[in-house]
Amino acid sequence: MAIYDAYLTKIAAYVADLRRKGRPIREMDCPPGVDRLLDGLPVRVGPGANPGIILRGDTFAEMGNPDAGSCAFLFWTDNPALVREGRITLIGPDIPESPGASLPFGQVLIMAGPQLTEKDHQTLEHTQFVADRIEGYMIRSTSQLIWSRVSRDVAQRGFGFETLGRALMAVFKQEVPKVEAMEILFVTSSREDLGPLDDIGAQVRKIYKSLLAADWKARGFDAYVCSYGGDCRTCPDEPVCDEIKEVIKIRKQKDVAPEASAG
Repeated sequence: MAIYDAYLTKIAAYVADLRRKGRPIREMDCPPGVDRLLDGLPVRVGPGANPGIILRGDTFAEMGNPDAGSCAFLFWTDNPALVREGRITLIGPDIPESPGASLPFGQVLIMAGPQLTEKDHQTLEHTQFVADRIEGYMIRSTSQLIWSRVSRDVAQRGFGFETLGRALMAVFKQEVPKVEAMEILFVTSSREDLGPLDDIGAQVRKIYKSLLAADWKARGFDAYVCSYGGDCRTCPDEPVCDEIKEVIKIRKQKDVAPEASAG
């Protein structure tokens, strides 16, 4: 089991909870393979596809403005059977339904591939901020949020979350060939709905940063200092830290085992 597999269950429970609350939920299934993902899209996808800044006057819809709320993160598994390849789930209004709107924006990217490891996570993180790779789509801010704009021009051509999702899947599969399956969750229903999602994202980010710090420390760099000043037993992140320690322990055992058997 990969370190992030438990979060597949957490995301499924999150979606199920919003479904019970009556939120509008749409599911779209995209074809596999980069060529088929790109076939028929109303926009160009690839380096230089988005030539410049999208000004407010040229904006059809904005997502993730700090006033509206934003949450973005990704994680992966080494078991493709756990990921619904090509599935896009949208909770809330789509882009064509939102002219002039400033929508809250949640984006969760889930990838799978038997060859994916912790060492690929940083590359995946960088890939999600697609820069100039999607025509008519501009990301204004990064880190733990995505504040983005869709131009009027591409909206008139039919740019929606299926377009964005298919473009993102194609970009990831081109940039990181180890990604064999991918699914995406978009949330635009309300800022309130982003709260529980952001809690899940905070746990995922903590695991990533801690594993990265452990890797740095193994190389001689003591990069991670816990910011919690109290007793570990009262820290709200203790379960996550315990899980990280267990995974690191297992990884070290796997690394030592081949050397022992070779001797």
